[in-house]
Amino acid sequence: MKRDMNLIRLLLLETEGEEPKPDLSAYDETQSVYHSALLVEAGLVHGEIILDGSGQPTGAVILRLTWAGHEFLDAARNDTIWHKAGERIKKSGVDVTLSLLQEILKQLAKQSLGLP
Repeated sequence: MKRDMNLIRLLLLETEGEEPKPDLSAYDETQSVYHSALLVEAGLVHGEIILDGSGQPTGAVILRLTWAGHEFLDAARNDTIWHKAGERIKKSGVDVTLSLLQEILKQLAKQSLGLP
C-alpha cells in the first residue's frame, strides 16, 4: 500500500483531539490501520501495532502523540500551508519523505510569517 500523507495528517489531528473530528470517510479500515501502524513505526505516536500471522498490521492502538508527532502536526496543521506544500510537491513530480515534507511545511510557514 502506498503511503498517503493526507491520511497521516488526518490521523495525527484525530489523535490530538481536533474538533470537529477530521473526516476519514474517504479511507477504508485497512488504509487507516496501515497508516496508524506507520505512525507508530515513525515515532510520531506512542502505540502498539497488532500483526497477523504473516506480519501484516491488522490493528493499531494509538495512545498519544510524541514530541515528533506534535512537531510535524504543528507544521502541517494550517490548511493553506498544507495545500501549498501539496501543490509544490505535485508540481515537482517526485515523492517526498516525511522529513522533506516537514521542511517544506516549515519553509512555507516562515514565508507566511515574513521570515527568510
